[in-house]
Amino acid sequence: MRGVIRALAVPVWRTLPWRTLGAAGAVGLLIPGLPRLSGAEPAGWVTLLLLRAAALVLGLGLAFLLDDPARPGTTPVPTGRAVRTALRVALVAPLAAVWWTAVLLLVPGAHRPPTGDVTLEAGAACALALALAGLAVRHSEDPHPGRPAATALLAAALFAPLLLPDDWPLFVPAGDPRWDTAHDHWAWLLAAAGTIWLLTLHEPLRRPFRRRSPRPRRSG
Repeated sequence: MRGVIRALAVPVWRTLPWRTLGAAGAVGLLIPGLPRLSGAEPAGWVTLLLLRAAALVLGLGLAFLLDDPARPGTTPVPTGRAVRTALRVALVAPLAAVWWTAVLLLVPGAHRPPTGDVTLEAGAACALALALAGLAVRHSEDPHPGRPAATALLAAALFAPLLLPDDWPLFVPAGDPRWDTAHDHWAWLLAAAGTIWLLTLHEPLRRPFRRRSPRPRRSG
């Protein structure tokens, strides 16, 4: 298995959507970086919004991680989808971790919300993006599943604050009494999205369709 992974690493690396990931990374760094460049000291709630926006941009970028124009040609290869998809995530995960660390460091420490909790929110957004992309891959032959996955993630981010009931908070400001409860919910969301993503790694079971030949009519 190690030999297979080593052989696949370079080809998979070359097929990753680096332009999309790079654009998302640049925009995500600009969001918390612009106030620092201007010398402004944003309030704590503004800083939290900036970090959440950067996490959403990261998730939108990762929604395109499974885009592969050569997907129709790689479908019948012996290496399963689980290995190919997991390798894509493994190649990008260290870069995403370094990127998120840089985003946190761009925020002044005095106004920075609890980093562990905000990182949990970012992880849930990324897991949800991967789960949506995995579902798009599993249920369609589109070599670009990132577009519907990113659209669904953006719609969820926009409408969730409006549709979620008051007794199931997610987007609460730092210092709110419901902060810990909200991040328990983020942990559940991360676990659910991760589970869905793992389930999408399995190859779909396809039964070959056989057309039955018509029975010969009996002559009377």
